Amino acid sequence: MTRVLRITVACCLLVINQATRMHRCELARVLYKNELDGYEGYSLNDWICLAFVESKFNVSKINENADGSTDYGIFQINSHYWCNNYQSHSENYCHVDCEDLLEPDLISSINCAKKIISGQRGMRNWLEWRLHCAGRPLSYWMTGCHLR
Repeated sequence: MTRVLRITVACCLLVINQATRMHRCELARVLYKNELDGYEGYSLNDWICLAFVESKFNVSKINENADGSTDYGIFQINSHYWCNNYQSHSENYCHVDCEDLLEPDLISSINCAKKIISGQRGMRNWLEWRLHCAGRPLSYWMTGCHLR
């Protein structure tokens, strides 16, 4: 009986986990619809690369950092500066609850990411983007994606 219960719970968790990941082209359509193509000079390829290197397109990813802050959502937005997680001090520059960055419609994540890249450092605020996306050919991220 316990074995059956464990298997059932494991299957449910697997389904829930998969439901939080977006397909690359689905993400491209959402980003395009929210006018991110060319926003502050960054292409959809930059945005998709950012989402992949930060979260592997996982909308509900949460990562606890060594400094006590936490990164949230598809863009891994940090609680110390950008959102309020009510667990530690936050500047909350995006004026948003960190939990809102986990919503599948991505509206809070997109609005906050726009605020982040509008600053002096742009996408260079994300270390993973600097290491894996900046200055590299990125056109393959849109391969096979139809935006309309």
